[in-house]
Amino acid sequence: DFKLHLQFAARETAQALKTLAQAARGVAASTTDPVAAHAMLDSARDVMEGSAMLIQEAKQALAVPGDADSQQRLAQVAKAVSHSLNNCVNCLPGQKDVDVALKSIGESSKKLLVDSLPPSSKSFQEAQSELNRAAADLNQSAGEVVHATRGQSGELAAASGKFSDDFDEFLDAGIEMAGQAQTKEDQIQVIGNLKSISMASSKLLLAAKSLSVDPGAPNAKNLLAAAARAVTESINQLITLCTQQAPGQKECDNALRELETVKGMLDNPNEPVSDLSYFDCIEGVMENSKVLGESMAGISQNAKTGDLLVFGECVGVASKALCGLTEAAAQAAYLVGISDPNSQAGQQGLVDPIQFARANQAIQMACQNLVDPASSPSQVLSAATIVAKHTSALCNACRIASSKTANPVAKRHFVQSAKEVANSTANLVKTIKALDGDFSEENRNKCRIATAPLIEAVENLTAFASNPEFVSIPAQISTEGSRAQEPILVSAKTMLESSSLLIKTARSLAINPKDPPTWSVLAGHSHTVSDSIKSLITSIRDKAPGQRECDFSIDGINRCIRDIEQASLAAVSQSLATRDDISVEALQEQLTSVVQEIGHLIDPIATAARGEAAQLGHKVTQLASYFEPLVLAAVGLASKTLNHQQQMTVLDQSKTLAESALQILYAAKEGGGNPKASHTHDAITEAAQLMKEAVDDIMVTLNEAASEVGMVGGMVDLIAEAMTKLDEGTPPDPKGTFVDYQTTVVKYSKAIAVTAQEMMTKSVTNPEELGGLASQMTNDYGHLALQGRMAAATAEPEEIGFQIRTRVQELGHGCIFLVQKAGALQICPTDSYTKKELIECARAVTEKVSLVLSALQAGNKGTQACITAASAVSGIIADLDTTIMFATAGTLNAENNESFADHRENILKTAKALVEDTKLLVSGAASSQDKLAQAAQSSANTITQLAEVVKLGAASLGSDDPETQVVLINAIKDVAKALSDLISATKGAASKPADDPSMYQLKGAAKVMVTNVTSLLKTVKAVEDEATRGTRALEATIEYIKQELTVFQSSEVPEKTSSPEESIRMTKGITMATAKAVAAGNSCRQEDVIATANLSRKAVADMLTACKQASYHPDVSEEVRERALRFGTECTLGYLELLEHVLLILQKATPELKHQLASFSKRVAAAVTELIQSAEAMKGTEWVDPEDPTVIAETELLGAAASIEAAAKKLEQLKPRAKPKQADETLDFEEQILEAAKSIAAATSALVKSASAAQRELVAQGKVGAIPANAADDGQWSQGLISAARMVAAATSNLCEAANASVQGHASEEKLISSAKQVAASTAQLLVACKVKADHDSEAMRRLQAAGNAVKRASDNLVRAAQKAAFGKAEDDDVVVKTKFVGGIAQIIAAQEEMLKKERELEEARKKLAQIRQQQYKFLPTELREDEG
Repeated sequence: DFKLHLQFAARETAQALKTLAQAARGVAASTTDPVAAHAMLDSARDVMEGSAMLIQEAKQALAVPGDADSQQRLAQVAKAVSHSLNNCVNCLPGQKDVDVALKSIGESSKKLLVDSLPPSSKSFQEAQSELNRAAADLNQSAGEVVHATRGQSGELAAASGKFSDDFDEFLDAGIEMAGQAQTKEDQIQVIGNLKSISMASSKLLLAAKSLSVDPGAPNAKNLLAAAARAVTESINQLITLCTQQAPGQKECDNALRELETVKGMLDNPNEPVSDLSYFDCIEGVMENSKVLGESMAGISQNAKTGDLLVFGECVGVASKALCGLTEAAAQAAYLVGISDPNSQAGQQGLVDPIQFARANQAIQMACQNLVDPASSPSQVLSAATIVAKHTSALCNACRIASSKTANPVAKRHFVQSAKEVANSTANLVKTIKALDGDFSEENRNKCRIATAPLIEAVENLTAFASNPEFVSIPAQISTEGSRAQEPILVSAKTMLESSSLLIKTARSLAINPKDPPTWSVLAGHSHTVSDSIKSLITSIRDKAPGQRECDFSIDGINRCIRDIEQASLAAVSQSLATRDDISVEALQEQLTSVVQEIGHLIDPIATAARGEAAQLGHKVTQLASYFEPLVLAAVGLASKTLNHQQQMTVLDQSKTLAESALQILYAAKEGGGNPKASHTHDAITEAAQLMKEAVDDIMVTLNEAASEVGMVGGMVDLIAEAMTKLDEGTPPDPKGTFVDYQTTVVKYSKAIAVTAQEMMTKSVTNPEELGGLASQMTNDYGHLALQGRMAAATAEPEEIGFQIRTRVQELGHGCIFLVQKAGALQICPTDSYTKKELIECARAVTEKVSLVLSALQAGNKGTQACITAASAVSGIIADLDTTIMFATAGTLNAENNESFADHRENILKTAKALVEDTKLLVSGAASSQDKLAQAAQSSANTITQLAEVVKLGAASLGSDDPETQVVLINAIKDVAKALSDLISATKGAASKPADDPSMYQLKGAAKVMVTNVTSLLKTVKAVEDEATRGTRALEATIEYIKQELTVFQSSEVPEKTSSPEESIRMTKGITMATAKAVAAGNSCRQEDVIATANLSRKAVADMLTACKQASYHPDVSEEVRERALRFGTECTLGYLELLEHVLLILQKATPELKHQLASFSKRVAAAVTELIQSAEAMKGTEWVDPEDPTVIAETELLGAAASIEAAAKKLEQLKPRAKPKQADETLDFEEQILEAAKSIAAATSALVKSASAAQRELVAQGKVGAIPANAADDGQWSQGLISAARMVAAATSNLCEAANASVQGHASEEKLISSAKQVAASTAQLLVACKVKADHDSEAMRRLQAAGNAVKRASDNLVRAAQKAAFGKAEDDDVVVKTKFVGGIAQIIAAQEEMLKKERELEEARKKLAQIRQQQYKFLPTELREDEG
């Protein structure tokens, strides 16, 4: 690996040297100074030669890895190359001059190191004015240096030369001023300030030099501006200290210098000025403008009153506020520029060189303060704190960089550098401690020596961190972005200029306050300043990043939604044009990739909307850009889908996705990236969640569709994506231990193995089902990769983690091949070769699963064994439950004629072996993984043997004594359950310290295990003793119930929830068991006691489980839950007391004790009643008794409504039969029939639902009891309601059939009319049935009446339509009258005969109807009969 990197680095070096040679020749050719040209070429040659040696040495060092000499030579050569490179850079035009200027400053500064200063030859006034003039010149020169870095190299040379000259003059003026000092302390202070100015000046030239060499270097411009400000500030400090002008004057001068320096910030801000967010900038502008307003008023007021001390303070405050305003405006302008979608945001590098440079600077200054003889103890401590803070930050940055980089050389270098910095800091801290104890010269010297290695280590690290490979890529602001910045920058510049003029005017007013024209000038400037600040605030507010982009994106997505809606309408009317220019597969792939991209953007948008305003515009524009291709692909895919349902699903889900995107855009616009707008954050999170769900839904649909046509590309991509995430940087901080992740990885690995086996089977039997299985495998692998990454991160040692990661990746490859083969087989299900390949791939997946499991086992062999053992024990428990069912049914028989005695010894021996295993298991938690694994395997084997021998023993008791068989099997089941809990506790406590809570859990589980094994042994001994076996069974049951109660009282939430009805149903078991316990207590027969023990065990366990599951239902309130759990506990405790009392009676039966049984059973009954009431409270008003006639009525009503709706749906699908257009009226009639029948079906459905609501209202009002007082009376009323509902449903069903038949031409209009009338009649009957007990003014009754009227209206419409049609038909049927006399007579007779026949039939039909009605009348309640009467 290192060899590869070395080859790569050598190639890169050679390429860079080539470029350097060309550039050096170019520089030499373009310079006019021959000496400079030669120097340039010589230094470049040195670099070439040094680099050749460096590569040679590297090659030799690689040949002998670890050789100390070759490593040392390599380091020396590298240092020499670095030196040559510096020389080469220094030969560039302008650089040499900057170096000369730096040297000159260094030389001048030596004047400050003399022990005593010569006495001043000038007066104080002369020295003071000289210092002020020199300060103004130096400040101006600093500004020129900053300006020159943007121009030609010659400009920088001139500016740096002038700066060094001005510095020299300033230094002389400063020393002259120091000579004027009255005391030694004042002199030391002046000299100290001059030293700071010297250091700040050197830094300014260094920053200017580095910016001129690499103008694109990230943040170099900011560093230069900061250095210039540092020069100004240190000059101001000195002036404030030394001069004694008229009060207020020097403050004005200082302020003007500061404003001059910050002005540069507003020239083309394309780098961040600070860490402020956009909203912090707005806040900063608001706060500073407020401060500025107050201080401007103070300047004017105090100039008037002549209070010049306060005037000076106000000027200082105004200056600071203006600097703050400028900084906030420059940062806001940068953020506005960068948030424009056409701008390119900078990319975060591996390290932030600025952070390293700042830390380097701070550490150097702190070290200087440490060794400065003038430093006080508090300054030394403060310097030590600064060193510690920055070195810690550097080490941390190195750690993060080494974890992020894939380059092993860089990784090692960062780690090594961090070590060097940490070690040299530790040494320095020791010397500082010694110095703090004794400020002697010797200790200070030691301190000075200790700072050198630290400074060198930090400088080397800073140099390495500034490698272009690691640095960030600066932002590129587009022309649109620059235009958006302009209003902010113009306002800020106006503000600075007018503020400078205002301060100058104020300065002259402070000397001469009685000058009216100057006052008016001041007022004018003041007005301009406040106007420009107002304009600045407005500009910043208007340009809030992302708002404009959000609006554009919302418009774009709205257009897309309209397009989807158009396509949906076209699909409904089956007129969606098919796209022929592209295949279904390509469309599916397009849609899948677009949806995935949209999914990847959800979190970045939510993050930007919550607190990264600068990113918001980019992200929302990116999101909106995906929706046009989404709509194109979705509509195209729908157009090529044959199944109408699938067509609509794709379009609806695409529309849902677009609507959810709209939702997140609205939320993001409101949030705007403001971290303080916390009221919008919930809405953003919710919208993001909804959008993720929409993406998941459409992905599921696409995956299913893809797998149906054998296209599994989407699934393969998902598996590949999960695999890449395995290797991504540092995983998030683990929330669990290795054991937790190991357990879930095992679960998903086994699920994948099972799916692979199923795929093998289905490839032969049902290849069409492979798609679903492939999708299942994809999901499982996604979860596995996520958990596997965490398991690898938490595994120790690291090699195991690496192995787990590698094996999970290999499994991913296997899953991809298997999924691809499944796709291929679906396209061609009969291809035997593909089947064979699929089976081979499935086997490979199974093998790879076992490799993953073995890697996990290597990580934690013991806990893996615990997981396996727990799985085996749960299988045994399930098997024992089955055996109990056989025993209860009386079918558990011995195979041979063996007795229980044949098995007793074997059971006892195996049980004792299990106790030994239990001890090993408990001690294994604290010892090695190997021992734990051994103990877990051994205990699983032993419990398997024990279960088998106990089952044989139970069978040998014979099926004529099932209760004793059940007692015995229950005893072993208790042991198995306790072992399962113990294994789980051991797994949780493995490798934990002795005082960890999981250790206490383990001890508790071990105690229960011992109790249950002891109980088993006692039961085995008592089984053949008829006198005591009932007592023993009861003791075991009491112990079991106590354990179940402990589980019930624990705070663990049950895995699933159940309904309150289930809880109520389970209380019946308790009631039965209580009766049986009382009977057993009275009879004292061992058989009764055994039966009671077995029944109690099941009844209590079921009741506790149901009660806990029901009380943790999401709809149950905290208060109701507590109440249910309390009464569940009380009921169990009461029942336990009852069983213990029965046990007491068995040991010593007396009439008094038997008499007390009743009071115990009453306590249980009371608790059961309370428990039922709390279960009713859980259900709220929804609780019903399934036997209640009114409930049956409601069920029937809802059933009727459902059947009516089904009939209505059937009608919806009917269309009149096609025939030649002869009579438009007839066609119209058939349409009318269908429309009318549809409206009747809809109206009756509404009616029956209203009837159900009315009936529920009656129950609520108490007119009909939830449990009727007089079952006969209310039951009869409910019967009337039920029969009426059934009649409505039946009549509607007949109507639909008649309508259908009529449309098809198979039935008469008369049948249709009678069906419609029947609907109207049964509706009336239903209304009467409901009105009997209802409150006529109630809301439900009003709704019911309205629904009834609707049915009546719809029926009347149908009757009218049918009659009109029948009447029309009658008119159309012309009778042909015969002209012959005899024929005419015969015709009349035939007509009369037919009429008489019809009259007789009508009479018979009337009688039949009357009989039917009489029969039905018997079932009606009395109220209905009176009403009808």
